[in-house]
Amino acid sequence: MFQLAQAVTFEQTVKNSRFAAIALPVASEEEAKAALAEHGFADANHNCWAWRIGSAYRFSDDGEPSGTAGKPILAAIDGQSLDQVLVIVTRWFGGILLGSGGLVRAYGGTAAACLRTASLVEVKPAIQGVVEIEFSDLARVKAKLLVITDLAISEEQFSATGADLVLRIPEAETETVSRLISDLTSGRAKLKLDEP
Repeated sequence: MFQLAQAVTFEQTVKNSRFAAIALPVASEEEAKAALAEHGFADANHNCWAWRIGSAYRFSDDGEPSGTAGKPILAAIDGQSLDQVLVIVTRWFGGILLGSGGLVRAYGGTAAACLRTASLVEVKPAIQGVVEIEFSDLARVKAKLLVITDLAISEEQFSATGADLVLRIPEAETETVSRLISDLTSGRAKLKLDEP
């Protein structure tokens, strides 16, 4: 999975109609709605869009024939394995009808071309876990955990006997981290993973 590093735009003309696309990173449906309100053009004939955030997605044809704009934009997003992204493709009608196939190609193609120009950031799946560590093991365990690429200690809560560490662990490393913690503490500490 990938995410956009920043917003990106693209524009093209198809049979006298002007198509302008903007792709934006969004973290929530509320953010997507706010971006739609901010980036739609009142003077355009159509502001069609699609967004994907995890397994959730929405799209709109904004007055174009059903299935000719929003779905092709979403297909462009999914075709490039993107997450947390909103793409708006705006059309100013140029006087020549494109037909259903032409609209699908114009909207989907404009969205795909826009996304191809974007800088992307790879998103690695991670799982959250908690481990209770005694003070005698804490420094050694933390030092060894922080060597693991993409692992983060997101929270540290101290108790009378040690600390609870909340970890964000790359999915591929969960078994390694669990074994490491058990080995370093001679079995005194066990990693508890949140259910995905």
